[in-house]
Amino acid sequence: MPAPIALFVYNRLAHTKRTIEALEKNELAEKSELFIFSDGPRDEKDEEKIIKVREYLKEKKAFKSTYIFEQEKNLGLAKSIIKGVSEIVNSFGEIIVLEDDILTSPFFLFHMNRALDLYKDEEKVINISGYTFSYESGSLPDTFFLFFPAVWGWATWKRGWNLFDEDGERLIKQLEEKNLIKRFNFNNSFAGSIMLKNQVKGFNDSWGIRWFASSLLSEKYTLMFKESLVNNIGHDKSGIHCAESAVHDVKLLDKKLEVKKIQLVENEEALLHCEKYLRDVFFEDYNKLHDICEERLELINELNKVAQERLELINSLAKTAEERQHLIEILDKEVKRLKQ
Repeated sequence: MPAPIALFVYNRLAHTKRTIEALEKNELAEKSELFIFSDGPRDEKDEEKIIKVREYLKEKKAFKSTYIFEQEKNLGLAKSIIKGVSEIVNSFGEIIVLEDDILTSPFFLFHMNRALDLYKDEEKVINISGYTFSYESGSLPDTFFLFFPAVWGWATWKRGWNLFDEDGERLIKQLEEKNLIKRFNFNNSFAGSIMLKNQVKGFNDSWGIRWFASSLLSEKYTLMFKESLVNNIGHDKSGIHCAESAVHDVKLLDKKLEVKKIQLVENEEALLHCEKYLRDVFFEDYNKLHDICEERLELINELNKVAQERLELINSLAKTAEERQHLIEILDKEVKRLKQ
């Protein structure tokens, strides 16, 4: 029986339709069970969009069975995925994971299930990646290994997900203790350590960067394919976590590849291609964003310090509740002016 598929959706009806319609074209779709996790609204303006998505989800789909889990309150993508993946792998022992903006090749389920079966007892392999970055040249084999669990259409087993650590602060400490920061940053081609530190600070809520850190610390491989089985269609400003961009677009695999057991070693050619891809696509822009976040945090901390000092001054000067309220209103106006 094919592995269960977990699909995480929010409020993007058009993207969700395209994702499901592409998945339905897979030859194993009608033999597969689909578990859909629909997150709750962040605010009132998302409620109507989510209702429309859920109405569509309840229409008949071309899968063996479809189960829909509607979250009343908003968990956010990270908590939703961590919770949903944990529930499915604990019940079935394996899982294929998609989000609502991942367009799949008609051969996606074939390759993911084949790889899951082939490496299910191989402790050194933690992840199967459906996404393969674009590369200009080289002669990569049909499948290869990297220490990089790409998470746009992926799969794992319970034994692999058990190694996932939610604690970003602990992960950073362990990476530093094991001298793995340079490797985590793909030889300074990727802002992995910055992303993880920003997750700890609350600047992002990435579960993916924690999955990467967990796999690297455990010295576990990700199996990747020569050509991409998925394409991310969410880089159009429609999502919460993605800006508009076409740099990640890839051509979908249009044939079956040979999926067989290969030597457990990181492919050096693929690593070089991956470093170039990450350096060209992510590194400079993410560092700029990081600097902006740091500046904003410093400003917020300074404003909080000023507000606390003024509140203490108000408490010492105000003789009555009316005077205190009047001074607080003056303070509020001043803080708003500084934030502009």
